[in-house]
Amino acid sequence: MFHSRWLLRCALVAVGIAVAVPVGSASRPSPPDLNPAAISIKLPDQIQWTESAAGNATAVLYGDPAKPGLYIVLTKWHAHHNSHPHFHPNDRCITVLSGTWWVNTGSKYDPDHMVPVPTGSYVVHYAKQIHYDGAKDADTVIEIVGEGPATATPAEDK
Repeated sequence: MFHSRWLLRCALVAVGIAVAVPVGSASRPSPPDLNPAAISIKLPDQIQWTESAAGNATAVLYGDPAKPGLYIVLTKWHAHHNSHPHFHPNDRCITVLSGTWWVNTGSKYDPDHMVPVPTGSYVVHYAKQIHYDGAKDADTVIEIVGEGPATATPAEDK
């Protein structure tokens, strides 16, 4: 029962954020007298991205993926970069916000057989199941909603 409610909550949060992500330019909210105890807004230019040596960038929107509890992160896979087979300890609910995200399952890394997942799609990575993902010819941005800690355990057969 908990698992179903958690996935439903993830789906609702992911869809809400995907719908709210602006397409094109955004202006600052007006008037600027919103109560900060009631609402927090970060426009695209205020979101802090951290680059990774793995060929992606991440931005933490909510929570702390390194700690127990709900987290929401954006991951921007740069063109021609993928992860290798790995798994996570908890389910992760993912929405493709822009571009085409490429995915595959199994412990044998085979980028030629990755499956395209277009903008607007919703994906669940189930706990302890092996997968890998990334971008091919263009950058892609995904939103990940999960329960921390968000560790990744390598699982590639070489």
